[in-house]
Amino acid sequence: MCGIAGVLSPRGVSAHDLRLMTNSLAHRGPDDEGIWIDEEAAIGLGHRRLSIVDLSPAGHQPMHSSSGRFLITFNGEIYNHTELRRELLDAGHKVGWRGHSDTETLLAGFDFWGIKETLGRASGMFAFGLWDRKQRTLTLARDRLGEKPLYYGRQHGPQSPFLFASELKAFRQHPEFDPEIDREAIGLLVRYLDVPAPRSIYLGISKLPPGTLLTLGEGGQDPVIEAYWSGAEIARNGASNPIALSPDQAADELERILERAVGRQMMSDVPLGAFLSGGVDSSTVVAVMQKISPQPVKTFTIGFNEKSYNEAEHAKEVARHLGTDHTELYVTAEQVMDVIPRLPTMYDEPFADPSQIPTHLVSALARQHVTVSLSGDGGDELFGGYDRYLLTATFWDKIAAIPMPLRAAAARILTLVSASTWTSLGDAAAAMIPRWMQVARLGEKVHKGVPMLRSETLEELYEYMLTQWHDPASVVVGFVPESAPPMLDAPELAGLNGVERMMAQDMLGYLTDDILVKVDRAAMAVSLETRMPLLDPEVVEFAWRLPLDLKIRGSTTKWILKKVLYRHVPPALIERPKMGFGIPVGDWLRGPLRDWAEALVDERRLREEGFFHADAVRQSWSELLCGNPREQFKLWSILMFQSWLEAQRLRGDAGERQAATALAN
Repeated sequence: MCGIAGVLSPRGVSAHDLRLMTNSLAHRGPDDEGIWIDEEAAIGLGHRRLSIVDLSPAGHQPMHSSSGRFLITFNGEIYNHTELRRELLDAGHKVGWRGHSDTETLLAGFDFWGIKETLGRASGMFAFGLWDRKQRTLTLARDRLGEKPLYYGRQHGPQSPFLFASELKAFRQHPEFDPEIDREAIGLLVRYLDVPAPRSIYLGISKLPPGTLLTLGEGGQDPVIEAYWSGAEIARNGASNPIALSPDQAADELERILERAVGRQMMSDVPLGAFLSGGVDSSTVVAVMQKISPQPVKTFTIGFNEKSYNEAEHAKEVARHLGTDHTELYVTAEQVMDVIPRLPTMYDEPFADPSQIPTHLVSALARQHVTVSLSGDGGDELFGGYDRYLLTATFWDKIAAIPMPLRAAAARILTLVSASTWTSLGDAAAAMIPRWMQVARLGEKVHKGVPMLRSETLEELYEYMLTQWHDPASVVVGFVPESAPPMLDAPELAGLNGVERMMAQDMLGYLTDDILVKVDRAAMAVSLETRMPLLDPEVVEFAWRLPLDLKIRGSTTKWILKKVLYRHVPPALIERPKMGFGIPVGDWLRGPLRDWAEALVDERRLREEGFFHADAVRQSWSELLCGNPREQFKLWSILMFQSWLEAQRLRGDAGERQAATALAN
């Protein structure tokens, strides 16, 4: 895992500026650094290395291909690179291997097969910048689902420098970077809690979409982006060509595929472990790891003293049953508050999924023991794990035929009962109903669901489920949406049924823009590499070929994944209400974080800064303090932007450049 940066500029590349960009990414690669500049072509590549595979100097980057044609700065891992080496040798490609790094294998593939075909053969997570000396073109690429980040942009016409990097902080090191904030991005942030690709928080800087290649010549023309892989196509083809296997046969095949994926991702020359929450996804990954590992797998979890958010006890029981070497840490509000001031630098653009905090804390815990950690991310999107899939589909089936006036009346009745009362009723009923019918924090979910009664289509209903500020223009000054929300404008998902469309939309959107961003930045801030076996291309393609009734059967989500897991772990250790990996945001904002939050949403401050309508924010803050749970995530998006904005103001570009200069010296 590494940090990459580069500059292509008609006015030439400054080694000093490039080194500043690269060194701002030192947390992503503390083990080695390098820059390469071709003055004639006015191209420069920079690299910071976290050594995982081939710890020798043969893994140093930027790296050139054996032919000398290609120069690359690469971030990520190619898990099947040893197989690719054998394929190259079998095909007669003559390579004088310098070491055993996956980067060298990738370059050999580019020489022999070409870039696009090589990426089609490669299984991994990656982002890279590649200079072709023969064609005099720069190519940027990103892995299929976007596990690794890559930003790029040219802000002021063809004569201005084209910049790319793993994180936005590298751009701020370049003297020609213009940090103008994009108000459309703010509107997306308060709607989805993240800034979805291809936008970034800055005008003129974009995220490269997953599964694509960007090509740019030296003449200053616009870059060309093409897809080498399409998740929408995989979903459509899989759903229209389901496998013809019995449930037992399908579970057998899934377990074999998972063993191959996990085995590939356990490739490492440094200590390796896994996150374990005690839920289905992480428990499945750890169970398979332990099955194929000759020694106890190192596992890590964090817990909370707030019972409704704590899964550490369950994780400990799973770890004990599997025989892993388990480490846990219970987190206090004070530890959370210690993390919050670091979030703007860690995430580099406003990001408001509150589980960013426990994700960082478990990453920091793991980094004390290992350099690589596997996780279970992706299981919900691929195997139908989110409760909202069943909830939305069932809810829509029940309300679609009801006239809108009757739905509005029902909404008013449901909100007459407070959220806390609903939660108390749910807790009281828990002892009398089956586990699968129990709902954690019932009041929050009832009050969040009430406005959905007014939805006119299933897509509109699901879009509502995914959003916080449903009308960003009501809170963001100057916000004018440039396109329809993705769920309401997704012709590439035509042909999928309602639940499949929700799952595909989450795989292509929420997973990429939220989950993978959260994990990457939280882990790389402490120089921890994370890997996600459930996102292996073979797993993804197989999951989409599974009939929906093998993923969601009756009221049971992730049915086929659980069928595999229960071969290794008793169901009693897993079956409980789904919590998610969150924190008690509302409780803490009303308690230990209240002064911090109050300062950021001060009415005078909001009006002076001019990004948010102060009345809307203050109304939301007032409702949160009165106990309305619907406001906690809405406020968190505002607070994360305000915190990020304050950090930019206090730090300033000059301060960042000074810090990076100190590293360079």
